[in-house]
Amino acid sequence: MGIAFVFLNNFFGSYQGPVIRDTINYLEQSLPHLKQASGAEKEALQSEFSKQIVYLVLQILGLTILSGVFLYFQRKIIIGTSRRIEYDLKNEIYDHYQQLPVSFYKRNNTGDIMNRISEDVNQVRNYLGPAIMYGINLFAIFIVTVPIMLSVNAELTLYTLIPLPFLVISIYTVQNVITKHSEEIQRSMSQLSSLVQETFSGIRVVKSFGRETSMTSQFDHLSNEYKLKSIRLTQINALFFPLMVFLIGASVIFIVWVGGKQVIENQGVTNGNIAEFIFYLNKLAWPVTSLGWITVMIKRAEVSQARINQFLKEKNTLTSGKEITHVVQGDIEFKHVSFTYPDTGIVAARNLNFQVKPGQTLAIIGNTGSGKSTIASLLCRLYDVSAGEITIDKVNLTNYNLQYLRSQIGFVPQDVFLFSDTIRNNIAFGFDNVTEEQIIAAAKFSDLYTSIQHFPNGLDTILGERGITLSGGQKQRLSLARAFIRNPRIFILDDCLSAVDTKTEDTILTNLKNVLGDRSTIIISHRVSSVKLADTIIVLEDGEIVQNGSHEELIQEEGIYRNIYLKQLHETV
Repeated sequence: MGIAFVFLNNFFGSYQGPVIRDTINYLEQSLPHLKQASGAEKEALQSEFSKQIVYLVLQILGLTILSGVFLYFQRKIIIGTSRRIEYDLKNEIYDHYQQLPVSFYKRNNTGDIMNRISEDVNQVRNYLGPAIMYGINLFAIFIVTVPIMLSVNAELTLYTLIPLPFLVISIYTVQNVITKHSEEIQRSMSQLSSLVQETFSGIRVVKSFGRETSMTSQFDHLSNEYKLKSIRLTQINALFFPLMVFLIGASVIFIVWVGGKQVIENQGVTNGNIAEFIFYLNKLAWPVTSLGWITVMIKRAEVSQARINQFLKEKNTLTSGKEITHVVQGDIEFKHVSFTYPDTGIVAARNLNFQVKPGQTLAIIGNTGSGKSTIASLLCRLYDVSAGEITIDKVNLTNYNLQYLRSQIGFVPQDVFLFSDTIRNNIAFGFDNVTEEQIIAAAKFSDLYTSIQHFPNGLDTILGERGITLSGGQKQRLSLARAFIRNPRIFILDDCLSAVDTKTEDTILTNLKNVLGDRSTIIISHRVSSVKLADTIIVLEDGEIVQNGSHEELIQEEGIYRNIYLKQLHETV
């Protein structure tokens, strides 16, 4: 339909030319007679002249309106379709992104991921909308207009068309230079935006180290680079329209010169024909000019679609299992589990064997880099094991539906992420149809409710970016409340109490013990105070279990646990 409207728009638009020719020829023939006439003859001529002029004007007006109506529908349908495709493509990419494993996000930076769903999709949309529309329009206008021109005068048609290839080449060359400088400006803008984002995200660090002047200097340098590149692009852009006007003006001179000679020599060309061909030239100028722009858009879209396809072809290696509907009891077992990170080749787990029965608490402790957090990632199935198997209630982890499995686990990571939203919505993030009582109960469980009451808007207090409004300990407690409100069968606390004081830590652990019941809990920490109440403690070193037992048993034997305990005991004293 869009293509049909393009042809109809050009058909009615181009047939204004013959009407303009007839109007000028009629004026040229009638006005001398009208001036010479007198009396009744003049009145009759004036009446006939007025009727004919009104008829010709209405013809032009009618053709213009029809052309305009079809231009409206042409743009509405083709550009509208490109917008719908843009919408579908963005949703497809966003949905695909969410299906990809964590390893994908470790390989690619956030800025690049966002660029492909925004800037690259926009380039593809420009091709699917404006580029296709103007390309079809160029084809249509030549199909409709050139035959009309040739039927009137072949020589004038040739002189009208001769400058157009030079116009295309010139515009294409200028557009390529503009594209190159635009890309440089985009890169400069990205650097500027990154600096601003990092400065304000890390404003506490900047102020603490007194680096405001240094950061201002960096911003001034990058801003100046951006300014100079933008001015350079403006200078190049300034050539674009004068060049176009010059080449079109040259064509007009050719038409007037050649057509004028033929008029003087009475070779069948009239002044109306000259006006008609100038009209055709103006009709052809923009579509031909757009050819250079279309070529650049196609090249950009090709690169952008290749970049989009690169991520769309990424496969999720974590295939979802069957739809398990029974309630998870929480009988967790690691059987000869080994794991190597696929991107780095780092061996993070070696032949791990342990079991957590429903209602039991397992604590995992070890030095930095010993593989503690890897166990949490494997249990949440953010990665699949390299060897061995993990079972919950005697069912292999890979047999569970991924969404269902994760809904049964309350995972509190050490890297807390909070949304720029209210405290209420951050607590309720992982739970639908939550009640006020549940939110308050979760806040009390994590010992956060008292702090919230001191905020001006209580639970409706808006947090800054990544929860910058809160202290480190408050962030961790809010994250704990977010996991608790889901009422999961399995709790995994991954060093999530490192930023709270020992008193608050004791309160939270006591609350946890009181509400656990028959739920399974895994506490990962580098602090003995967080793990000493666990039923079983395993000590990791280089991904291997080197010690295993209760707190009382482990402090009696020489080893890593006793060394950590004595060191932390000494630090508290």
